[in-house]
Amino acid sequence: MFYEGMTQADGTTAVNPPRVKGRITTTIHKAKEVRPMIEKCITLAKKAIPHQEAADKLETSADRGSDAWKKWRESEQWVEWNQAIAPAVNLRRRAFAMLRDKEAVSILFDDVAPRFVDRTGGYTRIVQLAGVRLGDAGKQAILEFVGQNDRVKQKTTASKPVIEDEPAVEEEKAVEEEKAVEPEASDDAKAEAVETPETDAATEE
Repeated sequence: MFYEGMTQADGTTAVNPPRVKGRITTTIHKAKEVRPMIEKCITLAKKAIPHQEAADKLETSADRGSDAWKKWRESEQWVEWNQAIAPAVNLRRRAFAMLRDKEAVSILFDDVAPRFVDRTGGYTRIVQLAGVRLGDAGKQAILEFVGQNDRVKQKTTASKPVIEDEPAVEEEKAVEEEKAVEPEASDDAKAEAVETPETDAATEE
């Protein structure tokens, strides 16, 4: 494992692996100091991806030392592979000059860099913690990679309230509908209704 055999500055205290992969808890000043170096290392590893992919297409699947491998080693295809892989090897050496650990360089180029292929920058974040470190009361912070523990904003759609019509309003609508359905009386019928009371009064006299 990567942390096996590693010790702190005193040379005796073992280095414990982080509880969450891709996240460390340290002082805010150390986090701000190391963040630019992490960003630079990831940028170097990302630049090596296209060169590594081009070299993989030219590489042979034969075992090293076999007759097929020796034949490929002497062919023009090996020359093209050598030219394609050279920039990736140079970038790995530059990363090793900063990290000074071969396993860390392998993790950087093989695991970390492919995660940020579509990202142009800002691979890490610093989250300051409310509590201080016991002993020296140093301000603590979390330094982690982005992408795994991101907060996702969820848009909530408010449902429109359903307003029920009051009974009085429903009755008014029903009356209006009945009036619209009933046919209007003709002009002759209206005239007869007006003349009928006068004839009845003359008969009584």
